[in-house]
Amino acid sequence: MLTLFRPFAALLVGGSLMLAGLPALAQSGGSPDPEITTRQEADRTVREYRVNGDLYAIEVRPSSGPSYYLIDRNGDGNFERQAGDDISIPEWVRRDS
Repeated sequence: MLTLFRPFAALLVGGSLMLAGLPALAQSGGSPDPEITTRQEADRTVREYRVNGDLYAIEVRPSSGPSYYLIDRNGDGNFERQAGDDISIPEWVRRDS
């Protein structure tokens, strides 16, 4: 019985070590953590994403319909609409931080 448990225990320990390292790997990319401000408007929730005070993304969650993002890709104040959940911090924000 003990010999059956050893491979399983090794998998559990190895998997735990891998999961424990994930946050460090995710942060090792050099991207700063955004400051997120959330406010509720009449028919939607708005989340603003900033790094060092620079607004680079706005998430709009309407009360009906899909969420979308407005992204300032080059730091010029012009926000472009983007669907989906993948918002990475633009290079101009990372460079300034």
